[in-house]
Amino acid sequence: MCPVKLYSSPECFFCEKVKRFLINHKIEFTEVDVSVDRDGAIELVEKSGQLGVPVLDVNGKILIGYDKEEMRKALGIVSELGNPEK
Repeated sequence: MCPVKLYSSPECFFCEKVKRFLINHKIEFTEVDVSVDRDGAIELVEKSGQLGVPVLDVNGKILIGYDKEEMRKALGIVSELGNPEK
């Protein structure tokens, strides 16, 4: 699996949804809490051009926000019919 990095903050509702999505699909990832990691926050801005979270870096492909279809595509996850996402 390609490297996956999640830029997040503790009070971010959609960050939790992204984390849950990754965990439910057994995707290993590194989490960077930009509220306490200054270097991580700088890296986030350099990669995405913004400070908002969540931002997911999938092997260099930057995904902003919580978009299940885009995450599925970037991670190579096939949607299972009859088994909706939680």
